Amino acid sequence: MYLRLLKEGFLFAYSSIVVNKLRTFLSLFGITIGIFSIISVFTVLDWMEKAIRDSIATLGDNVIYVQKFPWSFDPNLAWWDIIKWPAITESDFDAISSRSTRSAAVCYSAFQSRQIKYRNNVANDAVVWAASHEFESVRSFEIEKGRYFSPEESASGKNVAIIGSVLAERLFEKATPVGKEISIAGNKTTVIGVFKKEGKGGLSDEGMDEQTLVPINYARNFVNLRNKNINSNLIIKAKPGVSVQELSEETIMVLRAARRLQPDEISNFSVNQASQLIQGFEGVFAGINIGGWVIGGFSILVGGFGIANIMFVSVRERTNQIGIQKALGAKKSFILQQFLVESILLSLIGGILGIILIFFTTIGINYVFELDINLTAANMMLAIIISGVIGVVAGYAPASSAARMNPVEAIGYSFG
Repeated sequence: MYLRLLKEGFLFAYSSIVVNKLRTFLSLFGITIGIFSIISVFTVLDWMEKAIRDSIATLGDNVIYVQKFPWSFDPNLAWWDIIKWPAITESDFDAISSRSTRSAAVCYSAFQSRQIKYRNNVANDAVVWAASHEFESVRSFEIEKGRYFSPEESASGKNVAIIGSVLAERLFEKATPVGKEISIAGNKTTVIGVFKKEGKGGLSDEGMDEQTLVPINYARNFVNLRNKNINSNLIIKAKPGVSVQELSEETIMVLRAARRLQPDEISNFSVNQASQLIQGFEGVFAGINIGGWVIGGFSILVGGFGIANIMFVSVRERTNQIGIQKALGAKKSFILQQFLVESILLSLIGGILGIILIFFTTIGINYVFELDINLTAANMMLAIIISGVIGVVAGYAPASSAARMNPVEAIGYSFG
């Protein structure tokens, strides 16, 4: 019985929607825009969160980064004091390498912008990442073409480099980079590998895609490693079974001793780890999430009022029909259900159109900007649930007024 009533209610709703096309369009438009707004924000948020978490994952959850600047705000430190701290040096690298008992690998690296050329193609201010051989043991990456440095190449300072995929496209276009010779700050360098493309998003726009990795001993030809303002760090990986906290504590003790700091002096270096970045972004994700609900909420509210108004008009137009149905024995629940189904159907169609609009929008954005934004099943389900709830809320008042009508007054309304 209930299924039969539901079927009849659905047919009544479908007939009303098909007959009143303009009214239907106006009702759907508000919900479609509302669902598009709120689900778009959540879709972009999901992409941002995944990209950032994937980027942080490349840093390693068992790795610490010793640098001049901290990754998170410390109220006990003043930035003007931090600026005066010395850069991380090879002496620090030697101290950790020789005295640390909890580290599995230690890498010393430095960044600097330099001009890179291949024939007539030039990349100005390209980031050159100079690193000791242990880089492959402490940092996650993939080489799509070619190979990593050999121990001999790293130790002797061989003029070789591994370049990012985007930089490779800029310099070599469609040619194969491996085996070709580029110029880094005027120094001839042989390309022996190309990093696999990491894509946009995350902590930096291009990740390793725009960077060039060279042995630290080769970088001495064009990078002043003794510059107190050089952007350098130590990347230290913990041994199996050793926590990041234990590794951090040992590193602090070793470096304080190596730098001859007194017990009452503040450490003039920062020990950073991936978890700090994740904690810092949690608040950002929460804020964007709230913003998405606020932005989409206003749009959906407008759409809900639109559906409610249209449903009140529908009730008034069908007053005579309602009176006849009640005179023939239709119960209040049937009349209520009939209009609720119409309201929910309108809202769901609007929500589905919003989902379709988002889907094609993400395809277009991914194609134009080479991103990887995807509309998830969870967001699609959220859109359907929100649409259904709005349909119930917006349609209940009109449906209730229709269900409470007196059949005699309703039939007489059309003749009044």
